[in-house]
Amino acid sequence: MNDDAQSPHRKFTFDNEFEGPPGAAPSVYRRLHTDAELDEAAQRARAEGMAAAMARVEAQTAQALSELAETARAALTTLSAAAHEHRAGAAELALACARQIAEAACERFPEAPLQSALTALAREIEATPRLILRAPPQLIEPLTAASNETAEAIGYAGQILVRADPNLAKAAFVLDWGDGMAAFDPAAAAARVAEALEGALAAEGLHAEALALPTSSTDRP
Repeated sequence: MNDDAQSPHRKFTFDNEFEGPPGAAPSVYRRLHTDAELDEAAQRARAEGMAAAMARVEAQTAQALSELAETARAALTTLSAAAHEHRAGAAELALACARQIAEAACERFPEAPLQSALTALAREIEATPRLILRAPPQLIEPLTAASNETAEAIGYAGQILVRADPNLAKAAFVLDWGDGMAAFDPAAAAARVAEALEGALAAEGLHAEALALPTSSTDRP
């Protein structure tokens, strides 16, 4: 005979406590969470979610700032090169204009460089009995008059001998007083100025300070 048929049937009433087999310790049922606990858990979950979201936002912001800084550094390098090229171009243009002005001045006032040289050399030539001036043939006449006038103005009592030198460039001259010599050549002077300018621009290009970028949060230790 089946044992199930002999055992009494019990009606299932959906109770909160369930008993085990006869003799077993009764199990204690406890609700999972109270309303306060559920609210606390929800608040904690929201806080953890917000913290995780803020961490992701900060990481993305740091990455964006780093990429922006790298882009700015590359742009500043290009900008510095462009600025240097602009300065070099402006200097070359100014030098070309200066050459044109100097040539026009020498054409209009060929005696001016000689008068300036004699004035600057007054102390050196004051005890010299004779001063030799070599100049291009076409400038002999105006330079002779200018040299005599300047010599009287500076108190030079010596004799100035003017000699034509066809090898000298236009507006060039050479002064020789035995113990020393001074020469002026507009083309050579312009070449020296151009060389000095190129050297200054090259030095600026090699040693110019880079523009400083603002320090971002990613650059701080």
